[in-house]
Amino acid sequence: MVVKSQWPKEEKEHEGSQLLLSACLSCDGCLSEEESLKISQQSLEEVERVLALNKKCDVSKHKVLVASVCPQSLPFFAVKFGLDITEAAHKLCAFLKSLGVQYVFDTTLAAGFSILESQKEFIQRFRRRHHDSNALPMFTSSCPGWIRYSERVLGSLVTPHICTARSPQQIMGCLVKDYFSKQQKLSPEKVYHVFVAPCFDKKLEAVREEFYNSLLETRDVDCVLTSGEIFYLMEQRKVSVEELDSVPLDHVLGETGGAALVRHEGRGSEGFLEHVFKHAAKELFGLDVHEITYKTLRNRDFQEVTLERDGETLLQFAAVYGFRNIQTLVHRMRKGRVPYQLVEVLSCPGGCLSGRGQAASDAEGRLDKALVQQMEEAYSSLPVRLPEVNPTLHTLYQDWLQGQDSPQAGTLLHTQYRSPIHTQPPHMQW
Repeated sequence: MVVKSQWPKEEKEHEGSQLLLSACLSCDGCLSEEESLKISQQSLEEVERVLALNKKCDVSKHKVLVASVCPQSLPFFAVKFGLDITEAAHKLCAFLKSLGVQYVFDTTLAAGFSILESQKEFIQRFRRRHHDSNALPMFTSSCPGWIRYSERVLGSLVTPHICTARSPQQIMGCLVKDYFSKQQKLSPEKVYHVFVAPCFDKKLEAVREEFYNSLLETRDVDCVLTSGEIFYLMEQRKVSVEELDSVPLDHVLGETGGAALVRHEGRGSEGFLEHVFKHAAKELFGLDVHEITYKTLRNRDFQEVTLERDGETLLQFAAVYGFRNIQTLVHRMRKGRVPYQLVEVLSCPGGCLSGRGQAASDAEGRLDKALVQQMEEAYSSLPVRLPEVNPTLHTLYQDWLQGQDSPQAGTLLHTQYRSPIHTQPPHMQW
């Protein structure tokens, strides 16, 4: 699939060149004209248009700009700026606010919601596995390239197995457009929400019809920009990082003072596998798992984790990243040979840090391996904080969602995946 991109390129004379979404499993025939138009509007030009409207006198057209930055994007800026992640985040915040963005959030909180909801759903699925053939394996749902491929190509073979928990991006969208806008006494359509992500496919996710409020004519996420697009804008404007102030990120709850940056356990993609594995070991079998040992199968992007007791295998999970490994997984599923109860699936080899919106070295989508390694080191330097012990999450479950098992939580933290009537064959180039 091909879209227009403002990727930072050395060959700047090739303005408006096309960028292959090599990390996407969707073929170029999967997008309708309407979707293509919506995705093309998720651009730097669109954000600048909104900013320009705010500078005019017509207050009725003013919007409050909110930017949410994915934790997997911050290592990119840290490496590019030559700073640690916290200081890089503060510089990025200063740049975004200099443009006219009024609030800048880190999305680790939203990822915490997604992890906790995925844990809960896995336990429910495991307990009904004997009378529900679609209960297991459960596939993670945070990668839009994988979701798109599942819905458009694999269909009912896979879609009933996908966890219904919304991705961190879309939960952040709800937090901003529902909770935060109410706190600010703003109508959701008066808020323009920009999401900074490492992956172009996140633009696909933002335009899904499930995440559009037709009554208010507003999306949970109005525009996704990749880390590379933001960095390109900085280069275009000749911004000097040294001259930027250090501005702490904002808190969703409105507290003053900088939000401490933390990460979740795992390999750089929020660690859904590790969190669910440890939670399930404790909840289902009363076992405390402190360290997880990955067993590499085909390659480092196809690994499994096993929980055993007295020679019996209690749990078997897998992390499957990249097109080729996903094809292997699907092939085994068709033959009924998937031994796993949960599979963390990501379309980018190496996971989210390797998203082509920040880790591609050229317009063909080739990975900058040295950059990826530096980003992995930067990301791992952040302290780990379990979502279970995050007091802000518990506060929001009560104040925003009226409890962990409330109808409100079910509506705002979950979605559904479906198979279209006419699926299209995969058209992939390896």
